Amino acid sequence: MRVIPAIDLKGGQCVRLFQGDFEQVTVYSDDPGAVAEQYAELGTSDLHIVDLDGARSGNQDNRTIIARMASGSEFDIQLGGGIRDGETLESWFDSGVARCVVGSLSITEPDVVKSWLVRYGGDRLVLALDVVIGDDAVPLVTTHGWTSSSTSTVFECIEDFSSAGLRHVLCTDVSRDGAMSGPNLDLYRQILRRFPGLQLQASGGVRDIEDLSQLRAEGLPAAITGRALLDGKITAEEVRSFQHGA
Repeated sequence: MRVIPAIDLKGGQCVRLFQGDFEQVTVYSDDPGAVAEQYAELGTSDLHIVDLDGARSGNQDNRTIIARMASGSEFDIQLGGGIRDGETLESWFDSGVARCVVGSLSITEPDVVKSWLVRYGGDRLVLALDVVIGDDAVPLVTTHGWTSSSTSTVFECIEDFSSAGLRHVLCTDVSRDGAMSGPNLDLYRQILRRFPGLQLQASGGVRDIEDLSQLRAEGLPAAITGRALLDGKITAEEVRSFQHGA
């Protein structure tokens, strides 16, 4: 299983939000590039970057920082946040970004996203499906920074995009993100049971190396962790050892 460290950018700083709330921000560093250099010591191959400003406004305000990391890093960078048109998508690929992450657009304009999958291939795009689970235990996809719920289940959404060549899905249980409450193993288990060939990335709730071990035991291809690394709950030595034993 691949461990993918995460950097969330807001105003040029490395931050974390609690459950996507812009009013609950923790600033970790004024130098995201230095954080990326620290992550390089983990022995991992991927880096997940979220442009929170872009996600909120659609403007690529952190472009210079991200482009610098993409061109000067050995990571395969996957980037999300504010990618809403083909021109922006193309420009990030030209800047050295390996994979672009698309979220709400997959619900609001699915045909556009499908056309991108067909044009660029399943390895260049990641579908970000943020999920809220109600009292009926049905995992519904949310949109627009988790402020709106759709009527589509995560399973319906994956099925719909599979015909266009979907390969990578980043799935977040909204209630777990930034809460350090553990990943939703049951949700990921259900997804992989229905779509065994999917390159599923677990996101949200990872607290420690044991959580990563449990995700690997469930057959997850990849897991994203941000806060646990930034808070030192998972150490570089633990990640290196975990990757070596993968």
